[in-house]
Formats: sequence, C-alpha cells, structure tokens
Amino acid sequence: MHNDETQEFLASLPELEEGKTYCFKCYPGIECFNACCSDLDMILTPYDILRMRGALNMSSIEFLRVYTTGHHAPDTNFPVFKFRMTDDKARTCAFVSDKGCRIYNDRPGACRMYPLGRATKPDGKGGVSEQFFVVKEDHCKGFLEKDEWTGNSWKEDQGFQEYTAHNDRYMYILSRIKQESHPVSEKMSHMAVLALYKVDEFQRFITKMRLFERVEVDEKRQKAILENEHVALAFAMDWFELMLFHDSSKLKIKGVTPRGPACKS
Repeated sequence: MHNDETQEFLASLPELEEGKTYCFKCYPGIECFNACCSDLDMILTPYDILRMRGALNMSSIEFLRVYTTGHHAPDTNFPVFKFRMTDDKARTCAFVSDKGCRIYNDRPGACRMYPLGRATKPDGKGGVSEQFFVVKEDHCKGFLEKDEWTGNSWKEDQGFQEYTAHNDRYMYILSRIKQESHPVSEKMSHMAVLALYKVDEFQRFITKMRLFERVEVDEKRQKAILENEHVALAFAMDWFELMLFHDSSKLKIKGVTPRGPACKS
C-alpha cells in the first residue's frame, strides 16, 4: 500500500485505546499458523531492508533485485519498495516454512506488529504520537487465546522498539515531503534510494566523495558510520534531510552558517 492507503486502511479498523487490552497468541500448532504469511501488499522501510539483508548476508543491490518491487509514489516521487511475494497461487512469503519464518528475528516491522497496525503523526514537540489498531482477519484463531496485551506491551514483546527510531524518522521525512506539496526531483529520488535503501553502497559513496570533508562529523562517529550500517542509516537520514530540506538541525555543512529548513528539491 501507498502511505495514504495504509493510513486509510488503519482508520477503518477498531482503535486499541491507551490502556485497553486484547487477547492474542500465535504459535506453531495453532490451526491458522502461517495463514497470514501470504498475499501481502507490504511496503518495506529502509530499516526493514537493512535487517532482512543482514539476516540473509546479502548486498542491498541483490536484495532489492530478488525480494522487492520498486516504484515511485505518484504524489511525492519518493521511492517505494514493496516485498515481492512468490509466484505460486497463494502468493506466499518467500521466507515462510512449516516451522514459521526463516528470518523471524529480523522480520519486517509490519510482521512484528501483527495483529496490530501502528500509525504515527508528529506530536508538535519534535517527536511522534502513536495509535494502535486491531487487525482481525477471519482466518486468525489467535484472538481466541488467553494471553492479554496492550499496544505497548505487544510492541515491547515483539522487539518492535528497536524499529521505532528508524521507522519513525523515515515516516517523518515522508510527512515533510508531503507537506511541501510538490514531488522531489529525480536527482533527490535517486539519492534517497542510495542513502536510505542501499546503505552499504552509501558507505562506499561517503568514502569516494570524501563526504566527511564537507560535513561536521566527529572522528568517532565517522568510524562508526563506515563500520556499522545501523549507524550509517541514521547518518543517511541526517544527510538526506540536509540535502533535501537544508535542515542543519542534525547535521551541518562545514564552514556554513546554518539557515532554516526549506525544501529545494
């Protein structure tokens, strides 16, 4: 789904209000096990791709070629990558097996949150507020189990908190682009693919283009960026915001007096 379609879908679901609970459990042996792992229309975030690639020990170029389909959002021209399902009749997930997910520890955020959907919006204080929605599908028997959860306790149990910082930052960038009400340029769209979705290639780009000679990054962070893709992705988002919005609140160009954010895509 496009981001707008996702928001519209979530809004059609019952909201799990703060402090309210629901019952759910999924496990091998339950009647519907793996039934939710087919015929998905799932957008992968940059952090999803980073984690999945790590589990598979694949380069970004190879992973995107094999496991995704890419296009550009019509209203923003921003790159979107969807998970490619298999070509069988059921359109099953490439990683599902009789025992469950083969990359379970690094599965995408949408899989982690299921059977909840999570929506975020800027809170006006530099952060985001979140809402949870219950996704009840007819085939799912997990809701008949007795294990009880809130939105936050489920998020913590499923390890989604590790995804929150990167995914919320990514969604914040998308919301800023949408607020500008005009598409990003082809150049910036290609740069988004490199910086956000091909982090291993972006690390090489940093070295080749001597990027650290142009932006203020201390030596300790420079080393971490080139050695750790998780750190590199966080830097990539800083850099992309600087290039797209001229926003120097997180990253500054050397020798340049900061100015307010403005989108010049």
